[in-house]
Amino acid sequence: MSLRPPALTRLFFLLLPIGISLAVAAALVIAVGRDPLDVVDALWQGAFKDSRKLGGVFNFWIPLSLVSIGLVVTFRAGLWNIGVEGQMMMGALFASWGAQYLLLDERLAPLLHVLLLCLAALGGMVWAWLVGALKIRLGVNEIFGGVALNALVNVISIYLISGPWQPRIGGSAQGTAPFPKPALLPEFAPTFPVNIFMIALVAAAFFIIYVLLNHTRWGLNLKAVGKNMRSAQLLGVATQRTSMSAFLVCGALAGVAGSYRVLFTFDNLRPLASGGIGFLGLLVVLLLSIRLLWVPLVAFAFAAILTGSTRLQIAPSLKLDSSLAGVMQGMLVLFVILFQGLRETLFPVPNSSPSPPSQGEESPRQPGRLPPGDGEAEQS
Repeated sequence: MSLRPPALTRLFFLLLPIGISLAVAAALVIAVGRDPLDVVDALWQGAFKDSRKLGGVFNFWIPLSLVSIGLVVTFRAGLWNIGVEGQMMMGALFASWGAQYLLLDERLAPLLHVLLLCLAALGGMVWAWLVGALKIRLGVNEIFGGVALNALVNVISIYLISGPWQPRIGGSAQGTAPFPKPALLPEFAPTFPVNIFMIALVAAAFFIIYVLLNHTRWGLNLKAVGKNMRSAQLLGVATQRTSMSAFLVCGALAGVAGSYRVLFTFDNLRPLASGGIGFLGLLVVLLLSIRLLWVPLVAFAFAAILTGSTRLQIAPSLKLDSSLAGVMQGMLVLFVILFQGLRETLFPVPNSSPSPPSQGEESPRQPGRLPPGDGEAEQS
């Protein structure tokens, strides 16, 4: 029997972990002899003092939102796509190759930007396909495969930066030469240094993925696979194809996010250009319990905290390390996950998936269940 908690209880389990994480953060600040209100003021000034600061928040929000939207897809299919960080880097590598070798006239810059974003999406999909192939064909857990591919793409990027793509003068492993101006994404204005097209792209990606997840058979298949792959397979869902499609969609969005880092944030390719945004996207999605609707807002809050945290080091009355923002975010995610587990223990939801039939028993087709898939056979 399902015990659905009342609205007040659900609000309690949502607000209490937030309050506890803020209280712990305040206690840490007090312990080092600082005023928590000064920390809040410094974070606000660092993120929203003027339009230029706000632009910095959006520049972090754009790739974080793209990655988080993609991760919702893989989590919906029950897949831990830890390799999203490597998919960002591979997208950055593909976009960097195009920026250096696809030399078009400045008048054709919009066309070049589209080509570079498509290349980045392709790069992310290639790396995501490898994670999916290791998982589906060879039985390698996606966590282990993703971590290994993350390390591999970082080695590849360092090799390219210090080798074939190093600057002709003063070459080092710090980064490539700045990309040609036509390849760089333009900023809206010096007082608001953001690429408006990428903001629109995030909004379009959010809307499209929302519709696909909630109003299409593909979204229903993802949910079925994530709930119970065995049962979904018995109901005719192409589980392997569905899982691979989730990886590819997430990889494409992560690749585009990586391209923004090299084509706008840095203007060149650098080691670890992804900046840990892929891992931060995992925290955003876990915090939201894989709910897509709140991803843009929560990603913006994370971006504002991280961007504003740079002021903690320069504020005369504080002199705190900017890593305090990461501590606050980590505690918030930790307490939210703990209280979600407590809520699920107190108010359990029964598994509505049909139990697999016994050996030799034919699986019946029930009304209202998923229609037959593409006949993908179960692999022993």
